[in-house]
Amino acid sequence: RILMEQSGGGSVQPGGSLRLSCVASGDATQSNCKAWFRQYPGKDREGIAVLCNRGGSPFYVDSVKGRFAISLDDANNAFYLQMDKLQPGDSALYYCAAEDDTGVPGTWTFHGVDFGFWGQGTQVTVSW
Repeated sequence: RILMEQSGGGSVQPGGSLRLSCVASGDATQSNCKAWFRQYPGKDREGIAVLCNRGGSPFYVDSVKGRFAISLDDANNAFYLQMDKLQPGDSALYYCAAEDDTGVPGTWTFHGVDFGFWGQGTQVTVSW
């Protein structure tokens, strides 16, 4: 279900920055929590950052804490992932996600929240 339009990403040198964007539409706009996942080749998708509208602070996995920041723009149904101090180990396919607790196929759980709306994915490559 393509209700999340993702943009950003690309190639950058180590230490550089990138910003990923995601715009939700349809049912995805009603989701309380938004998140960013990434996937390495041959590995499962993993959550890295989550933020919920109704209170609470953003949560980050240790590998990105202090370097990445998730933010919401409710007026435009958008959210972002600012990535600073990028490292080669951050090279992966990145997905935006929105909460969906209806149990549809393709749901992933991160930080106790079920995410079932997905962006199309965007590649981030960090190298010299």
